[in-house]
Amino acid sequence: MTDIPNTFSSPSNLFSVTDDVPEINSAKINTFIAPHHSPSVAKELIETAQALVNPRGRGIYATDESPDVIEAAFVAAGQDQSSSEADMLQRRKAWREAVYDAVPNEHISGVIVYPETLLDFKLGPVLSKKGIIVGVRANGELAPFPASPFEFIVQGLDDLLARLQAARAAGARFSKWRVPIACTSDALGLPSQTSLDVQAETLAAYASISQQAGLVPIVEPDVEFSADADLARSVEVHQRAIRLIFDRCATHGVLLEGTLIKPSYPQPGLKHPSRASITPKDIALATATVVSNSVPSAVAGVAFLSGEIRVDLVFDMQLMFSDDTGGLATPVALDYLSAVNKLVNSSPPTSPFSRLPPLSFSYGRALQGEAIQKWVNGDVAAMKSSLEHAAKGCWQAAKGEL
Repeated sequence: MTDIPNTFSSPSNLFSVTDDVPEINSAKINTFIAPHHSPSVAKELIETAQALVNPRGRGIYATDESPDVIEAAFVAAGQDQSSSEADMLQRRKAWREAVYDAVPNEHISGVIVYPETLLDFKLGPVLSKKGIIVGVRANGELAPFPASPFEFIVQGLDDLLARLQAARAAGARFSKWRVPIACTSDALGLPSQTSLDVQAETLAAYASISQQAGLVPIVEPDVEFSADADLARSVEVHQRAIRLIFDRCATHGVLLEGTLIKPSYPQPGLKHPSRASITPKDIALATATVVSNSVPSAVAGVAFLSGEIRVDLVFDMQLMFSDDTGGLATPVALDYLSAVNKLVNSSPPTSPFSRLPPLSFSYGRALQGEAIQKWVNGDVAAMKSSLEHAAKGCWQAAKGEL
């Protein structure tokens, strides 16, 4: 038998600073660091996570739509559909350049980009030069869940470390991974426990790998709201999902102080009668309850998503759980965010709500929906004004001042 050289080596964090630097060793991290974490990397993860949600009010702009989705947005805004791949590529790059140049850093702390934007267009420096932290979408595409036709597995773990190391080298300092979670009435039986277990394990493995690559992970459990669940059922599903995620994160040794969560708002499904009468105050109470009961206090912050579901696609299950569908209408997304922060502001010191981490936003359409229309029509000044106005609204809502 011929001896074969052992070419395997454990993947290392190629971008960490060595821990024998006196300045690193003397730096105060204010939390116990487990032996498997590098103190220097842990310090950077914690500082980056804190910077994404502080000062209070600043939040994240999500621009990680896939190419086909942003092209569809251009067409919906009135631009002619192009048959040339080169033209579409150039159009996407031009849009990203324009909107990143316009994004206001006083209201936006970070921007999530699609890998094409970071690695091919190389637009990370446009943001980082403005003091905006660059993040990258890490999750792959969806695959059907074999045991349940209305639930999905998220692909992309196999080559994740290499991809995130490349993103780190290109300027990224955080990443995001979304999992879709079905939510129906108890009678209809979704989500399945198996699906919740798989999604939690996937997010925890991703978070661990992201930190290994030197990137703050944002775990995103997106509980959809197209079906017949009432508010209580949505709260139940949110809490089950989030508790499982952080249970698996503990098993994987994830540094929670260097982690963020991007959850959906608990809310009745579109097919439940109470949907029409639910108020932002109802959503705020449910949301604050979910966070206080499910998110460990060590987690650096919460950046809500607006809900990845398009009302006109509620009967198409494949599209309903797509990673790129729309969300809540902009006024609703802002009302929910402002209401939950107003609740925090008014809570007495004895309330668990007064001890919640920063409750911010990670919105896409709520920030850029109108801006895309202005840009497609060639009015760059109006696009910039629209983006600035929307970002300020999100900033005010994240302080409970809207």
